Amino acid sequence: MIRTGRQYIDSIRDGRAVTINGEKVKDVATHPMFKPIVDIRARIYDLQHEAATRDVMSYEADGERFATGLKLPYTQQDWWDKRRATDAVFEDVKGVVTRVGDETVGEMWSLYDGQDVLNEVDPQFSENIVRHIDQVIKHDPFHVSANTDPKGDRSKRPQDQDPDMLLHVVKETDAGIVVRGAKYETAAPYANQAFTKPTIANWGDSQLSDYAVGFICDLGSPGIKMICRTGFAGRAPAEDYPLANRFDEVDSLVVFDDVLVPWENILFYRHTKAAMFIRMTLHRYSAYAFVQRTLKVADMMIGAALFNVRQTGLDKQQAVQEKLAEIAVYREGINAHLTAAIALAEKSPGGLLMPNQSLLYTGRVHACTNLPRMMHLARELCGGQICVTPDYKAFQDPEAGGWLEKFYTVSEDWVADDRRRLLAYARDLLNSDYAGHRLTFQLFAQSAPFAHLAAVYRNFDWDGALDFVKKSAGLSDKVMGKLKRAPGDSAVVKYFDGSRKAAQ
Repeated sequence: MIRTGRQYIDSIRDGRAVTINGEKVKDVATHPMFKPIVDIRARIYDLQHEAATRDVMSYEADGERFATGLKLPYTQQDWWDKRRATDAVFEDVKGVVTRVGDETVGEMWSLYDGQDVLNEVDPQFSENIVRHIDQVIKHDPFHVSANTDPKGDRSKRPQDQDPDMLLHVVKETDAGIVVRGAKYETAAPYANQAFTKPTIANWGDSQLSDYAVGFICDLGSPGIKMICRTGFAGRAPAEDYPLANRFDEVDSLVVFDDVLVPWENILFYRHTKAAMFIRMTLHRYSAYAFVQRTLKVADMMIGAALFNVRQTGLDKQQAVQEKLAEIAVYREGINAHLTAAIALAEKSPGGLLMPNQSLLYTGRVHACTNLPRMMHLARELCGGQICVTPDYKAFQDPEAGGWLEKFYTVSEDWVADDRRRLLAYARDLLNSDYAGHRLTFQLFAQSAPFAHLAAVYRNFDWDGALDFVKKSAGLSDKVMGKLKRAPGDSAVVKYFDGSRKAAQ
């Protein structure tokens, strides 16, 4: 079943406790700091029903339609469909949003691959993850991920400080477990549910831990309190900050004040092996959608920079072209990693098709680590006017407006109003408080940079390089131990082996 935008908006009017700027929010859907992004989430639901986008945003199975983004991926076509659906969203809303559900549900697919681990704990947990994935597909909720704890003093074990610094179980009941603590999560105030899980593996040298718990949380549950950072929407006119006023995804500290989680919503509990598995594999699917978002951010930077240099005639200069080309290389590097990760995708332990892990994780590092420099290059190309241009009201002033009309008109093709709009857009993309927030968010949204590199280290084929050098240098077989592998790039070898088997 696919929901409508209206159904989604009604679903978050459940009496949830949300605070922003010290104000208790009566209705998240209409509050000025939430309404723009809620409307976009509602628009995404409506795109699933409209004739022009229905077949891109949804698919049919057993006489019903379901969201493309939530579909379990078994084939390359499934991934191309997902990529196309995400692009359709960006084209329609004319911007980039990160937390829209399709990226976070992939974290549940990672646990789907770990059913053997869950069965070691309790077969019921394995049944729970399968059932919840099925329910997400059938009921189309806005699903997010709750990972990050306040953490406290990270030199200490959780047991050796305020126990609530990390989410943990305080009591078991016949109905379920009672949890206490907090999580930081983007979009939680206007989402339906969250896959809640630990972020650390320091369990205190214990096989069992009350901190090793993962579950599906109904964000309207009693005892949940959401304390939000100040939103960017409504703080300044949309004419001056067109991105912040539409695409700000409000982050929240989600407090769990003795929240009951029913047994049927628990995906693992106490067993540290399951908690460590999900931390090691959490982004094997969700990183794809995350990196795809950055691809569109690169397009926004290129467009803003290129328009700025073309209108002033600087695009013919070699130095300018070199800077533009560097951003284009960045963009195409992201594109290449995304494309190759699917072209060389591999079967997961659970039978799903997961993007090639080495290519996906190296693509994420490429996208995130180079983003600050790309923003700097785009800022250089846009020039200092993104920080000195007067605001919209000045352009409307009868006296000042005349002077601004004169000095901001570049040519017949670039009149003052278009130039003002472009500079406001570039400022909000590259130079505003919203831009700074988005940059930091991008660097940490899927764990810290060191964790990104750790994922690359775990998934790269180190043996391939060792095997080649062994042969090239004439080393004995002893240096490789018992390792036996086919020559060549392992992903390519797997691809051709699979193709031959399929042909047979």
